[in-house]
Amino acid sequence: MPTTQYVVGLDIASEQVTAAIGAVPWRLRVRGTTFANTAEGFQALREWLARHGCTPNNSMLCMEATGVYGEALAYDLTLHRYRVAVEPPLKVKRAFASSSHKTDAVDSEQIAEYACRFLDELRRWQPRPEVLEQLRVLLSTREQLIEQRTAHSNTLTALRRKAVRTPLAEQVHQHLRDQLRQQIKAVETEIRKLIDQDPDWKQLFILLLTIPGVGWLVATNFLVLTEFATRLLAHKQLAAHLGICPYQRTSGKSLRRRATSRHYGPPQPRRVLHLAARSVCTHSPAFQAYYQRKLDEGKPKMLVLNNVANKLVNLICAVLRSQCPYDPDYRSVHPTLLSAS
Repeated sequence: MPTTQYVVGLDIASEQVTAAIGAVPWRLRVRGTTFANTAEGFQALREWLARHGCTPNNSMLCMEATGVYGEALAYDLTLHRYRVAVEPPLKVKRAFASSSHKTDAVDSEQIAEYACRFLDELRRWQPRPEVLEQLRVLLSTREQLIEQRTAHSNTLTALRRKAVRTPLAEQVHQHLRDQLRQQIKAVETEIRKLIDQDPDWKQLFILLLTIPGVGWLVATNFLVLTEFATRLLAHKQLAAHLGICPYQRTSGKSLRRRATSRHYGPPQPRRVLHLAARSVCTHSPAFQAYYQRKLDEGKPKMLVLNNVANKLVNLICAVLRSQCPYDPDYRSVHPTLLSAS
């Protein structure tokens, strides 16, 4: 395990990168220095790090998650074997008082200090596989196209109900709606093509399709969400990440609320999971019986659907871990019963 002697804070902007170097234990060694957010700037940054004794083996570089602004730099540094951590901006912000100055240099120095203070908690960033990144983009593109198609379809329906018709406006919206339908089909075809090209992806994809309520869209979203088993989460962790895990809300004598989920999470997989839960409650006899039984007990409808969504996440994680198809006749046995026999 490399010993970390230096921490480097990187403040990312659209056109420039500001870097500051600190020593472990914390001591500011080099104040913030600015480089261009380009390939030439990345090379100058690496040369600057080398001049100050920061090598891939003795330094940890930390940046805030800024989307596409910092993506190229993270790829470049990782390619040159530097250890890089990408942290949530809110987490870094909460580590410092809000009364300090706000400049790129100060931000880079605070990020370096944050990296030193939380060095044992930093998680090394790794680039996603190319196919995974393409699937993420295609799923997002499909979602955007569907929203646009729905908007044009709703507008067209409203225009056709008006007393005074406008043929040109109706023609424009209908043409755009038809074009979007074609583009959505093209995106879906490309998604299936990417999955079919990789035997491992295809195998897991087929296994997920054996689960009731899991179609190609749910399967693809969860393969991307779990990053192709490279950081496969346990059921409860994944449910918490999706925002469907209920948390207790009790404290002392005054706070007495029923357990509830946080009601937000990654919108795309969360949405398709909710639709899958509705589907199995309608078409799967086992889930349908569970759904009706809970309703008869007086449970709210959305609470029962949330429970079903948790059950589906549990099945998805089990299938991905075991790499075995879903068995409707499987029954779990408590370990104490096995030891007794």
